Amino acid sequence: MIMRQINQAVESRMSTTIYIANLPEQTTDQQVQDLFGHYGEVLSVKLISDNDSGKMLGYGFVEMAEDVANQAIYELNGSEFAGNTLQVNQARGRSSDR
Repeated sequence: MIMRQINQAVESRMSTTIYIANLPEQTTDQQVQDLFGHYGEVLSVKLISDNDSGKMLGYGFVEMAEDVANQAIYELNGSEFAGNTLQVNQARGRSSDR
């Protein structure tokens, strides 16, 4: 019984990082949080910007609980957001070529 409760607690904390691309330049963290929040709790949002100019590069990462991330990916990939067609996938680890 105790082991079952521990397993459930661990499973509820597991998360998935989602890659989101083709975001409009003016997109905010809050807009992305709201978009993904329709599918469940958003643990974090990180939009990537150019180090020199500060300009948003049109992609970022969203972390969600594993149990809701797949539904968000399925429903949002190919959907329209602020006039752009989104590309939404499970994030892959960084390549060792860098």
